[in-house]
Amino acid sequence: MKIAAIELYQVDLPYSGGIYLLSGGREYRSFDATIVRVLADDGTDGWGESTPFGATYIAAHAAGVRAGIAEMAPHLIGRDPRHTDRLNDAMDSVLTGHNHAKAAFDVACWDLFGKSVGMPVCDLLGGGTGQRMPVISSIPAGEPETMRARVADHRRRGYRGHSIKIGASDSEGGPSLDAERIAASLADRSSGEFFLVDANGGLSPESALRMLRLLPDGLDFVLEAPCATWRETLSLRKRCSVPIALDELAQHDADIVQLIASDAADSIGLKISKAGGLTRGRRHRDMAIAAGLTLSVQDTVGSHIAFAGILHLGQTVSARSLRCVLDVRDMVTTRTAALDAPLQDGGVLAPDRPGLGLTVDTDVLGPPVATWPE
Repeated sequence: MKIAAIELYQVDLPYSGGIYLLSGGREYRSFDATIVRVLADDGTDGWGESTPFGATYIAAHAAGVRAGIAEMAPHLIGRDPRHTDRLNDAMDSVLTGHNHAKAAFDVACWDLFGKSVGMPVCDLLGGGTGQRMPVISSIPAGEPETMRARVADHRRRGYRGHSIKIGASDSEGGPSLDAERIAASLADRSSGEFFLVDANGGLSPESALRMLRLLPDGLDFVLEAPCATWRETLSLRKRCSVPIALDELAQHDADIVQLIASDAADSIGLKISKAGGLTRGRRHRDMAIAAGLTLSVQDTVGSHIAFAGILHLGQTVSARSLRCVLDVRDMVTTRTAALDAPLQDGGVLAPDRPGLGLTVDTDVLGPPVATWPE
C-alpha cells in the first residue's frame, strides 16, 4: 500500500459560545481548521485535522499548518501510510518542529491504517479499555456567576468535569477576581465531579500564590498551566498547595522528560495536535503513565474529526491514569463529520468501527484548497 494523493481542506469553526476569553486579554470567535485527506493506491482513505487555538495559544497558527503541509506533502507521496513512525521520520527530515502541521497528516494515516485492516485506531494504539471516558467541558473566563451558569448547563448535559479559565490581570480584578471565579464555578459541585482551573500560562508565581490564599478552604481542583515558563512553574511548584497540571509547556518529547525529571507537575494535558499527532501522542502517553502522571487527552480545539482522534487515544488509557477527554464538538458550531460517540452516563466511548470510525461530510468541507500530486 502506498500514498497516492493528499488533499488539503480549510474550514472555519465558529465558537459555539460567542466569544471565548483566555488570560492576557486573548479572545476568540472562530477557529481556522485544516483538514487532510490521505488516499492510498487501493482507494482507501484517511482523515485528520489540526486546528490551532488561534495564533497566541502556542507557537502555532492555521496558515502555518497549511504551509507546513505544503512543505511536506510532496515528500510523502509513494510512502506506506501504515508505517507511522517512518512517516514521522520523513516529515522531520523535511521540516523541523511544527508539530501542529504534522498532526493532521499523522492522524489521517492512522485512520487509513485502521480502515485497511478493519480495526479501530484505539486497537492499533494498544487496545481500547472498553470503559466510558469522563468528558470535560471548557468554560471561558468571565464574570463569576456567568461561569457558574455555564458549569451548571454542562452539568445538566452530563459532563462530569469542567475546565474553567482564569488569569485576570490586576487591572481586570487580578487574583481576587480569579478566586471569585473558582469559588463560583465550584459552588454547586456534585458528587463525582472534578475541576481543572486553567490559567493558560497567564499567572506569575506571585499572582498564583495571592489567588490561592484568597480561596475558601476545602476547594478540590487541579491548577493547570499556571505560568508561562519552566522557571516560574518550578518556583510555584515548591510553594503550591494544590496539584499542578502542565499543558502548553508539554509539547515535545523533551518537554515530557523535563517535566518528569524536575517533578514539575502531577498531570499533563496531552493535546494531539500540540504533540504532533497520534504517533507522538502515544509516546507521550507511555512516558506519562510510566512516571505515574494523570492524563487528560485533548486537542487545542477542533471539529468531530479532531474529537475522533481524542477518543481513540483516550480509550487506550486505563481508568486509573485517565482523568478525562475534552469534547471539542461542544466548542464549535460546524459539524464536519458523523461520529457515533454520544455522551451517556457522564462518559463516551470511541466508535467500534475501522479507523477513526467517522463519516466526513465533504459538502461541509467544500473543494480542497490544495492537492498532491499537483
